[in-house]
This record gives sequence, C-alpha cells and structure tokens, in this order.
Amino acid sequence: MACIETKQLTLAYGENRVIDQLDVDIPKGKITVLIGSNGCGKSTLLKAMARLLKPRDGTIILDGKEIASTNTKQIAKKMAVLPQGPTAPQELTVFQLVKLGRYPHQSLFNQWTKEDEECVWSALKVTKLTDLANRPVESLSGGQRQRAWIAMTLAQNTDIIMLDEPTTFLDLNHQVEVLDILFQLNRAQNRTIIMVLHDLNLSARYADHMIAVANKTVVASGSPEKIMTEEMIREVFGMESVVATDPLFGTPMCIPYGKGLRPLKLRAVR
Repeated sequence: MACIETKQLTLAYGENRVIDQLDVDIPKGKITVLIGSNGCGKSTLLKAMARLLKPRDGTIILDGKEIASTNTKQIAKKMAVLPQGPTAPQELTVFQLVKLGRYPHQSLFNQWTKEDEECVWSALKVTKLTDLANRPVESLSGGQRQRAWIAMTLAQNTDIIMLDEPTTFLDLNHQVEVLDILFQLNRAQNRTIIMVLHDLNLSARYADHMIAVANKTVVASGSPEKIMTEEMIREVFGMESVVATDPLFGTPMCIPYGKGLRPLKLRAVR
C-alpha cells in the first residue's frame, strides 16, 4: 500500500527539467531511500513530495488525496520534513528547537498542551538529548545537532518523516547513530521514513525499499536485494563495481573501482 504516489510528475527549475513524467509509489510503514548521482533530481523529488516545490506538471497524491489541494497545516500534521543543512537562530536551546515541531498542532485558542509537552520530551528521549535540553543548539557537536533536528521532526508526531541527506558531514559513528534512531522509530512505531542518502551500503542496510534516480526518471525501485546490481550502479553512477553480500547484515554491499587502482578479483560473492 502506497502512502505517497506521483503520476506523470514533471519537476523543473526554469527551463531545466530535472524529473520528467515520473510515476512512483512510496510504500506505507517502510523505510524508503532515494539514491542517485549528484544533481540527478533525488532531492528535488523529495522536496516536491514534501510540497516544498511546485510541480511543472503531474500530480502527487498523499493518502489518496492530491497534495496540492490539501491544507498546509493538515499536510504538516501528516508529514515532517528535515531539509539539507538546517540552521537554528543563535542561542536557541535544544528544547526550544524541538518545541517548534509542535507548531502545526497549535491554534489561537490552544497554544500549548500537556500532549505537546509529552511529545517534546518523548522526542528528546528517543534521540538521547534529554540531558542537553537546555544547551544552545549551536554549542552541540555535529552528531548531536543533527539528532536535535531529528527530534524536532519527531515531536511533530507525523506518520511520515522525510529527510534530505540526514548523515551528510557526519563521521561514520554518527551516521550509524542517526540511521539507527530512524530504523528503531520505524520498527517500533511503523512510521513511514523517506530519505535521500549518498552511501549505497548504508542505504542497502537500512532500507526496505530503494529508488534509484537517473536520467530524469526512476531506473530501478524495489528491495535492496532486487535493485543493488552492478548493472544498476553502472547505469546510475557511471562506474564499475562488484556487488557482494555484507558479511554482518546479509544485505547487498557495493565495492566500487575505477580505472586507476585495479581490484585483485572481479568476482561478486552472493
């Protein structure tokens, strides 16, 4: 069952078409990862599905309704979006940042409730930030800061969470830490998670569903085991590789190589 669908979707910046007549389904309650080379349109596609970019043509359907005709506040109650490289005002504390996630649930006559308070502290607990709640966001490490932004999206308490490159600029330890939080959230609460990632092996490890974007369209979609092939990597990234099996997780693992340093063996282990 799809929670988001696109039909004949075309996205463009001026005269430059980035996505052309795309049909794609995002499965409900799963982790979906968009992959592709730089500039291929994966982040643009995520922005459009989050209603941050107006399509040139075609439609985006959220829970059976066209997203363009849905009230903005209703959209914010259904999906939370974390863009690339978000910034917070100076001196804003972690608690104040996470509190912003409750804005869609407030009104003129109902501005702060016990439920709001509980959602904020729950998000801080999940992201292991309760001890840092009163710290300024700008004083945190890169990994802590990213967890604070993720906590804000969790406090929004939506069924769908979209993240554009949530592990960019993080070291490997913090990348895994962030992805573990999202994975556990999906498994424990059945939240639909859609994200753009650059690391193919981490994508294959954490994703239930992968979508490979190239040449203004989707060239492959499905489980990591289905689409992570040497042929797909060649078509999407223009490079040679060996696809083996991760010895720890059993998921596909891409071992890329170029024209300089040559591999000892060109054999895929499956």
